[in-house]
Amino acid sequence: MRVPGIIIWKITKEDLMASVNKAILIGNLGADPELRYTPDGQAVASFRIATTEKFKNRDGEQQERTEWHNIVCWRRTAEIANEYLKKGSPVYIEGRIQYRSYEDKDGIKRYRTDIVAQRLQLLGARGKAEDEQKQPPATPEPQMPSDDDDLPF
Repeated sequence: MRVPGIIIWKITKEDLMASVNKAILIGNLGADPELRYTPDGQAVASFRIATTEKFKNRDGEQQERTEWHNIVCWRRTAEIANEYLKKGSPVYIEGRIQYRSYEDKDGIKRYRTDIVAQRLQLLGARGKAEDEQKQPPATPEPQMPSDDDDLPF
């Protein structure tokens, strides 16, 4: 039996085992990226971005809440981030969430949440000189005849 607007899926055991780990963020860098290399020569960049949520509280007053996210980029993405991103740069990040723990220098166990970037998109305006070069030159508007006497009707 078919019901308009309803899709019936046949779900297999493999479908039930599927999962998604994806984070999508648009924010601004808090500082320039830090680029390092692993012992085997792989580039890794890390930086933090801020996302800000604006909302009204119960009293109707405008509020802002800023969250900071740790971003890690690998290989060519790390090199691109280091070359083009600077403090304050707007950026789109798509990646996976990764939790890890470590012991600090005092032996205290610390926890950290990272977004491992799989896609990075630079946002915002380019430099003013580049914009001026890419814009077509201004052309004067054509002058329309103002004589109403030449109208054929």
